Amino acid sequence: MTDYVVYYRVSTERQGRSGLGLEAQRAMVEAFLQPGDTVIDEFTEIQSGKKDDRIKLWKAINLVKKTRSKLLIPKLDRFSRKVSFISGIIDQGVELVVCEHPNVNTFFLHLLACFAEEERRQISERTKAALTAAKNRGTALGLNASQLAATRRLERRKFALDNADNLMMAVAEAGSISAAARWLNDRKVPTATGGRWHPQTVKNYIDVIQIDPASRLMAGSSHDGC
Repeated sequence: MTDYVVYYRVSTERQGRSGLGLEAQRAMVEAFLQPGDTVIDEFTEIQSGKKDDRIKLWKAINLVKKTRSKLLIPKLDRFSRKVSFISGIIDQGVELVVCEHPNVNTFFLHLLACFAEEERRQISERTKAALTAAKNRGTALGLNASQLAATRRLERRKFALDNADNLMMAVAEAGSISAAARWLNDRKVPTATGGRWHPQTVKNYIDVIQIDPASRLMAGSSHDGC
């Protein structure tokens, strides 16, 4: 038997009213809870991913401390992608529980967030370096068709990694690839070429960033010798 305070986050007021994105988060929480568990209260934050002034979150944390319960969130990437933000919560003595990683303790969750952020940074740096090298070769030698295609692939990959948060948030909030394209167009988020989003465009970029450091780290932890 465990007491929880549940925290949800959606990115716009419209999504909060419609339940878009929130419904999927609630389903994850319901699937996670065991008989005898108690939800003391729920808090839903309607807030842009660019802001850190989360009033509802601080209310939830205060309640967690007061009741000596645990803070339950559906997904780590819906909570924050910043290691510093997650570390700040953990450093306050809050026990953070994530539905998608039910067997991960607080220390390992912190490590998981660090690993994911560092891997993304390294991938981004390698892609930028390769793109710069490709452009330099093109300036010196001229690009043939295959070199031009390779350069464009690198540019698309760099764009996908640089905009991973927006792309993954669009899919998470909208609930489907087609709806994510509309989500991005409604917010006037341009593609790499400055055009409009189509379902296939979203899928292509999502395929680029579908690197899951969390699942790889989890898989690695199942082997002996670590």
